[in-house]
Amino acid sequence: MWLALASIALGTYLLRLLPYLWMKAALTKKQMEGGISAMPSWLTILGPTMIAAMFGTSLVPAHLDTISWLATGAGTLVTFAVWTRTRSMGLPILCGVAAFGMIMLSL
Repeated sequence: MWLALASIALGTYLLRLLPYLWMKAALTKKQMEGGISAMPSWLTILGPTMIAAMFGTSLVPAHLDTISWLATGAGTLVTFAVWTRTRSMGLPILCGVAAFGMIMLSL
C-alpha cells in the first residue's frame, strides 16, 4: 500500500513538475536567442485545473460513516485554512491530508 501511495505522490508531482521544467527551458532558450516569449496560459492553470478535477471525488469519503465524513470535513477545512495563509498549492494539500489521516487513525 505504501508503495502505491508513494508512486501516486511521485506521479502527481511529476505531472506538475515536468511541464514547468519543459516550459522554463523553452523560455530560457527563446530569451538566449534574443526573442521574447510569454508563458502559455495552459501552463499557468495546469496545477489548479488538476486539483479542481480531483476536488469533487476527494470530498466524498470511501466509507459513508460519521468518522469518514468528520475526517473529510476537517481535511477540507485545514486545506482551505493553510491555502488562505500561504496561497501555495503543495503545503495546503499536505496539511489537509495529514489532518484527514490523523483523524482516521485516531478514531
